[in-house]
Amino acid sequence: MTYEEAASRLKECGQLQLLRFYDTLSANEQRSLLDQIERTDFSVLSALSDHASEKRGSFTPLGALTVPEIRAEEERFRAEGLKILREGKAAAVLLAGGMGTRLGSDRPKGTFDIGITKPLYIFECVFRNILAIAEEAGCCFPLLIMTSELNHEATVGFLTEHRFFGYDPEKVFFFMQETAPCAGRDGKLLLEEKWKLASSPNGNGGWFSSLVKAGLDRMLEAEGIEYLSVFGVDNVLVRVNDPCYLGAFALSGRDCAGKVVKKAAPDERVGVLCLEDGRPSIVEYYEMTDEMLTSRDENGELSYNYGVILNYCFRFSKLLRLAEQKLPLHIVEKKIPCLDEEGNAVSPSEPNGYKFETLVLDMIHLTDSCLPYEVEREKEFAPIKNRAGIDSVESARELLKQNGIEL
Repeated sequence: MTYEEAASRLKECGQLQLLRFYDTLSANEQRSLLDQIERTDFSVLSALSDHASEKRGSFTPLGALTVPEIRAEEERFRAEGLKILREGKAAAVLLAGGMGTRLGSDRPKGTFDIGITKPLYIFECVFRNILAIAEEAGCCFPLLIMTSELNHEATVGFLTEHRFFGYDPEKVFFFMQETAPCAGRDGKLLLEEKWKLASSPNGNGGWFSSLVKAGLDRMLEAEGIEYLSVFGVDNVLVRVNDPCYLGAFALSGRDCAGKVVKKAAPDERVGVLCLEDGRPSIVEYYEMTDEMLTSRDENGELSYNYGVILNYCFRFSKLLRLAEQKLPLHIVEKKIPCLDEEGNAVSPSEPNGYKFETLVLDMIHLTDSCLPYEVEREKEFAPIKNRAGIDSVESARELLKQNGIEL
């Protein structure tokens, strides 16, 4: 893209301010800025006009395949899941684009050491869990790891150095999450540097579009993949593509499945799998009314009782169809470091602009049917989001100990 082409494009969408410092840049910086402008999807700005009118639909409860029901059918479910794994029809995507900032680290979150008497990394816990399932099936499944611009090199280097903690390296693939530009309150896109647009990852709903952009959908199709799981790096007790879960989902005939746990309390800060206007969806804890929080069914259980743990499985054919649809963009107010009109760096103490994100909940909502699959919290849910307190390094360590993991 030439300067003239960039200027024409920016003028058309009212964003000429991005070239404000162009004449002061080096040749390499000018090229970098023009390349960014060429890659940027300016259509995200249209979401700003819809921001005020964002509304959710009508929610109703959605039950789950409960732990007792799963145990009653465990042999059948497990046999089906093992068959799928051994036929090479399952794969998984690990969302690992975050940094360990909230844990006091400037490294990728997965590289954080939670050990006490010896090193024990978050990635190590995740890979050990995946390897246990691969050993049960007698084969490794493709594992696609989504990184970000911030942590890609460090993540690849760390996992390579540690030889993927015993997992088959030929089954591991990396791709980077796409980013979206950040806008100020006036709708003008922001600069982080005079040659660099302010941007941020495009939300956890962007994992599949980023995978497709990297061309990995073609690899999965060639491999004959029929089931694709997606999960987060936070949970050190995560079990992904375990045979019983995979088999139950396959036999259900539904479009997707999600592992859930019973809520620890009515007001626990977790999203809940439910129906929205009759379709599967996730209602966030802050969207729930008092009536939804306290409502109970005929058995005395909470009506909205099953919290999601970011461990979903989709039929790959359904994902390919979803890729043809555009997920709604969500506007999030954030503190965005940027440059002012004079080129001075600004580190805001209050939200000063907007980030644009797509969310997994919208992918779920585009499907026709979903299987909520209950797991035991103490065995499969130990998220690390904070240094101490709830969902922290401390709480995860205790749960790891309960599960016989040496720290």
